[in-house]
Amino acid sequence: MSPNVSLPKLSHEQTLEPVYLSFLGALAQSEFSGDIDKRYSARLAQATDNSVYQFLPQAVIYPKNQQDVSIALTLAAKSEFDKVVFSARGGGTGTNGQSLTHGLILDLSRYLNKVVEINAEEGWVKVQAGVVKDALNDALRPHGFFFSPDLSTSNRATIGGMVNTDASGAGSLVYGKTSDHVLGLSSVLYDGSVLETTTVSNDELARIDDVTQNALGQKLTEEVASICRNNRAEIEARFPKLNRFLTGYDLKNVWNDELSEFNLSRILTGSEGTLAVITEAKLNITPLPSVRMMVNIKYDSFESALRHAPDLVKAKATVVETVDSKVLNLAQQDIIWHSVSDLIKEVPGSVIDGLNMVEFAGDKEEVEAKVAELESVLEQQINASAGGLLGYQVTSDKPSINMIYAMRKKAVGLLGATKGRRKPLAFAEDTAVPPEKLADFIMEFRALLDSHQLQYGMFGHVDAGVLHVRPALDMCDINDERLLKTVSDQVADLTLKYGGLMWGEHGKGVRGEYGPAVFGDELYGLLEEVKGLFDPHNKLNPGKLVAPKGAGALIYNVDSAKRGSFDRQIPIKTRDAFPDVMNCNGNGLCFNYSHYSPMCPSFKVTGDRVQSPKGRAGLMREWLRLLESEGVDLDALAKAKPLGLLQRAQNSLKIESEYDYSHEVMESLKGCLACKACSSQCPVKVDVPKFRAQFFNIYYQRYLRPTKDYLVAGIEDALPVMASMPKLTNAVSQNPVSQWVIKRALGYVDAPALSVPTLKQRLDGHGSRGYDLEALAAIPDDERCEYVLVVQDPFNSYYEAGTVYRFIKLIEKMGLKPVLLPFKPNGKPIHIKGFLDKFAKTAKSSADFLAQVHKLNIPMVGVDPAMVLCYRDEYREVLGDECGDFEVKLANEWLLEAIKSHSVSRPSSELKPELKPEFTWFSHCTESTAKPNTAKEWQLIFAHFGAELKTANMGCCGMAGTYGHELENQQRSRELFSMSWEQALKELPQEQILVSGYSCRSQVKRFGGFKPKHPLEALLSLI
Repeated sequence: MSPNVSLPKLSHEQTLEPVYLSFLGALAQSEFSGDIDKRYSARLAQATDNSVYQFLPQAVIYPKNQQDVSIALTLAAKSEFDKVVFSARGGGTGTNGQSLTHGLILDLSRYLNKVVEINAEEGWVKVQAGVVKDALNDALRPHGFFFSPDLSTSNRATIGGMVNTDASGAGSLVYGKTSDHVLGLSSVLYDGSVLETTTVSNDELARIDDVTQNALGQKLTEEVASICRNNRAEIEARFPKLNRFLTGYDLKNVWNDELSEFNLSRILTGSEGTLAVITEAKLNITPLPSVRMMVNIKYDSFESALRHAPDLVKAKATVVETVDSKVLNLAQQDIIWHSVSDLIKEVPGSVIDGLNMVEFAGDKEEVEAKVAELESVLEQQINASAGGLLGYQVTSDKPSINMIYAMRKKAVGLLGATKGRRKPLAFAEDTAVPPEKLADFIMEFRALLDSHQLQYGMFGHVDAGVLHVRPALDMCDINDERLLKTVSDQVADLTLKYGGLMWGEHGKGVRGEYGPAVFGDELYGLLEEVKGLFDPHNKLNPGKLVAPKGAGALIYNVDSAKRGSFDRQIPIKTRDAFPDVMNCNGNGLCFNYSHYSPMCPSFKVTGDRVQSPKGRAGLMREWLRLLESEGVDLDALAKAKPLGLLQRAQNSLKIESEYDYSHEVMESLKGCLACKACSSQCPVKVDVPKFRAQFFNIYYQRYLRPTKDYLVAGIEDALPVMASMPKLTNAVSQNPVSQWVIKRALGYVDAPALSVPTLKQRLDGHGSRGYDLEALAAIPDDERCEYVLVVQDPFNSYYEAGTVYRFIKLIEKMGLKPVLLPFKPNGKPIHIKGFLDKFAKTAKSSADFLAQVHKLNIPMVGVDPAMVLCYRDEYREVLGDECGDFEVKLANEWLLEAIKSHSVSRPSSELKPELKPEFTWFSHCTESTAKPNTAKEWQLIFAHFGAELKTANMGCCGMAGTYGHELENQQRSRELFSMSWEQALKELPQEQILVSGYSCRSQVKRFGGFKPKHPLEALLSLI
């Protein structure tokens, strides 16, 4: 271990250009009311999307309203800011760099996210551009409507993004694309003026000055109308005859077929922010179908599924989706599979290598008739062993259908979870060809990829001829980066051969270079002319789709700067040491809008992408790159001794005055609640708490740790001592003066009181056996099944001793013999704060002890989910092969086994339906995400004891271990509790509420005003 290796002070060379600094200064002095974020970390978080590209913006602007957008663009129209350019951004889910820029990001998702008006009678809704698609449907559902264009990123993609890319997805053959639902748009033009667009008749077009009330808008309307009318024949001849007609600027559909109505909105839908900044949309909405049924058809090959798809479309299905065996296999390895496995059962003696998901929606009689007719045909084909059909399953259960779609949607991210350095990438993956040509096209596409020896997964919307293919490449390999361009060119040629488009769903982005080959010189010239009319100075998302005539070649193309070009500057050894950091593929599932999703509470409560797994992974990658540029050996650094106390103190005093990029990384990571939802919810299993601990361990070699970190890290060692004099400890710690001192000096609030009487005192004189290894070892093997070893954790044993005591009583009531194991520190609090050396020693000591006890072949059971799961995760991670062989079961895991082997249940006299007790279980983040079957297990257990258990998945309660006790986090902790838990708790009788996580129970006690029971306590009352 070298004492001379230390974390250097890190700077970056990406300073803002003077013209942008001047512009942002002027904007701050204007009436602009939004946020201006110049932090390097914020710029990095917006430098990537769900593509392979990385363009660092100058800053991020968050307008609060349309007026803010207008102010910014009006200011930028001044001659001194001629070089200032913008790109509007929503959910950041683009797969081809659509919203990336080296200029300014206009992020509309933070504030412009309101549903303005719902008119159910007329069937329309008005929304701001930053509204998330699923959030809109949540608002529409009570009115009996939904916004029908669907996409796999619907829980984080915004309406503005959908309009700008003319997005669509499952069911587009019936429901159409976003542009088919746009009734009108409100947009800000390059000069800051506001443009309102809607359908106008020829008569209205003749007096357009009265309609637009905007000189530039009048000119745009008149000239675009003339261009598209005068070139109608050429447009009709060149535009692909596809359901997915995305071009960038939809010259064809601005006029209706009779040339009697004109809508400039059609030019804006699909324009990817290159013509105007869309701030509001009026959309038509679709009545929710009264009945939905899905037929999942299984095949012996993907080709069989593809060739059967046209027949399914002819069956007048609403949706026909397909996935290949690779995607199915990935789904089976993910936590999502537990919810759909019964809906896609294996076929005995066969391997399912293709799946078509066929949905029918509409009126009950019509849907049932269509499904019955399809079933009849399928039975005949299966009996005749025709077409590679292996079987099918039908479901009409809406939650089940939604879970199937959730599996299909998650498949997009799951492809990124494949093993090895080559990862499936989005770059040529939304091709669209006529559906009748799809099977032949895919066979040739496969041959193309096979010729390069590439692995890939395929899925798509076969009813619309759209295919999603993600070839696996390593962007840190310069040869693979070159191969990406080669494959991209070949796919572009292949789609043209089949009369299709390379960009059938996800927009062009950097792929504008393929436009001339699709549209021809004359029509492409018209696209350039339209760009020049809307954006003559090329200030709006420049370099994408087309440029104004005379502006030169597009500045972005398929060969533009990629994330891999930065990542390859990080040594392979370092990349391997931080796999979670490097594996993030930008899928963005961590931006899930729903307060009821456990994924990343810190992003939900802040709205700051820096405070998300994706943001944190991006910041860490840059940190690793900068360390390498400084010549730092990270392996040696991780093992080094910290600087002396005086030197760390001096460095800490300079934190505010001297820039160090490490501080920006720290600011991001200390906002993490360490709930570990990302480690299971993220498709590629990015584990932020893991690399957070690694970073803390290194960062504090140069800077002083907060005192409260030592308090947290030492709590497990201190608790047994404090519990030896609990009343005195409580008197010292719980009085107002002490609490004020702890709050001000340590930044720690609401510290819990020790249990009185203690667990030891409760068990004194009790018949439960104390731990004696020799005595237990002497028990005959056939009698050991009668014993249960209770593994203690610091929080329940010392702060909530009654819970452990009642668990012991429950074991006895079940006719078994509990044995309380001696308290051994678990180490999770140490790990959370990044004391990795101490954690490794603690884990090794506890693991050795538990491995020794495990040899007794008596089940070991823990009460707190987070502590038990630490043995399975962090222990295995830090100790590897030295972890030893042992298993500590969650209480529900053990109970499920115990009730099967031991005849214990509620007395039959109490099983009358009218007396059936009811409870509601609130999930713990770590438990419900790492063990998604937990809710079902608790329900089975309670049902066995004659009670009904409902479940409430509320997302994070806001406590997350010690996070909610830290003063700097108190406000966010309170907001998280209010987001979902608070109202749900108020709607239930307190005695019915069960919470398995200690931290969650503490949060409810703090902000809900009562202490909920652990499920174990409720079970004790049932026996």
